[in-house]
Amino acid sequence: MLKNLSRIYISFLLAHTAFAQQFIFLEATIDDIQSAILADEISCYDVVVGYIARIETYDQSRNINAITQINPNALQVATEIDQALGRDESMPELFCAPLLIKDNFDTVDMVTTGGSITLINNTPPDDAFMIVKLREAGAIVIAKTNMAEWAFSPRQTVSSSYGRTSNSYNTNYVPAGSSGGTASGVAASFGVAGMGSDTGNSIRGPSSHLALFGIRSTIGLTSRDGVIPLAFDRDIAGPMTRTVEDGVRIFNVIAGHDPADPLSIPNQREDDYLRFLNIEGINGKRLGVFRSLVDHEDADPEIKALFFRAVEDLQSAGATIVDPFTIPEFDSLSDAIGGCPRFRYDMWNYLNSLDDPPFIDVNEVLAAGDHAAQSESAFNYFSQGPLDIAPDDWEEPCPTWPNHPERNQLLATTIASMNAAEVDAILFPTWSNPPARIDRGIEDYKGDNNQLLVPDAGLPAVTVPMGFLGTGLPIGLQVVGRPFAEGILIEIAYAYEQLTQHRRPPLNFD
Repeated sequence: MLKNLSRIYISFLLAHTAFAQQFIFLEATIDDIQSAILADEISCYDVVVGYIARIETYDQSRNINAITQINPNALQVATEIDQALGRDESMPELFCAPLLIKDNFDTVDMVTTGGSITLINNTPPDDAFMIVKLREAGAIVIAKTNMAEWAFSPRQTVSSSYGRTSNSYNTNYVPAGSSGGTASGVAASFGVAGMGSDTGNSIRGPSSHLALFGIRSTIGLTSRDGVIPLAFDRDIAGPMTRTVEDGVRIFNVIAGHDPADPLSIPNQREDDYLRFLNIEGINGKRLGVFRSLVDHEDADPEIKALFFRAVEDLQSAGATIVDPFTIPEFDSLSDAIGGCPRFRYDMWNYLNSLDDPPFIDVNEVLAAGDHAAQSESAFNYFSQGPLDIAPDDWEEPCPTWPNHPERNQLLATTIASMNAAEVDAILFPTWSNPPARIDRGIEDYKGDNNQLLVPDAGLPAVTVPMGFLGTGLPIGLQVVGRPFAEGILIEIAYAYEQLTQHRRPPLNFD
């Protein structure tokens, strides 16, 4: 599995982990790592060796299959950081933070497959915008992670390039999709944090299933340049982390305008998102309980009970609860918005950005059957559009955000409803049902609350651990805000996390 490092070299590294034995990698934060390095308790090199050792020890033996490749340059980068520290150079904000990167982010030093066997030799000509920012901030791309093929599935994480990923809390269950590799890897402390992408679910769903903090930002606030697309006017990329603080530290680096992303909007980011790490961040907030995504007919009663316990916790921390909070015509607007099968066109643009693409039409892949069996129905849907005609110009137009009338109407109606109720944010369970069994990932898919309001209206949302079911599987609380109100969501999530301390690691990963 560790495709980029020889077994002999791996054995050498594992033999040299003694220096790192006193450092506790399980649940370590970015601050833990940096403080230990600055105190001369461990080197950056040994931090990277330690995480590689964890991957080698647990990923395949536990049947998780979260990691696809180790970065062959990770140890060299760590050595350079140690050398800079030895010269007393000033360190950037994420120095020596080993990150797990979903396999749809372009990385110039590693293969990027998008979960497809057809791109197994695809080494992009440059890094994705976010990868550039992370490397500039001193983070280390330590490994790539498995994903649902082409990011098609919110249900499960199965690729034709690297196989199936399971939930590291219980491998008999799915980690959701499509960023399941990042979620399971971060939950098991194979890196200090990770990066995922979310078209309709894929940061928030896997984060909920793995007791992580995940943030899907407002469309236009962050760049998607260099991230293999599924639906360009819905795709968002961002951090998936064990703590809110680590997520915000990463978000603070990656948020901002990128001229290479045509949907990027300048002058929208906060100067410093870290200032929203406020332990009193719940006090005085008005929070709306969005019953439309709470009271499903088949909503799991245990999850509903934990959700309303979370609501009580928020109220006890000083929030005013508005229950019910409603959005007029939510169901009819959601039905009218539907989906847009623009994947073929968006992939045509991406493939033409490569120096030597193996194909330029994903329908060649579909016709040849070069995909996982679990992807076929989604592939048939998403590849319906014309190859080289923008969706706005189709015979039946599929307007690109922000020029989509129904999506704009939902956004305006939601903001009007929030204003009328004077709420700062909206609450509901991230999933209203437990993770499906891994052998029934498609058949038992239900409870995904992520596909409608947030991506349809282009709103920001975070998920934060809300507790655990009797089975030991995690669940998440979703908090949704107005456009570009990420700071308010961070305040609420951080204060809730610090109040409840629900996060705990999967068992037996010491």
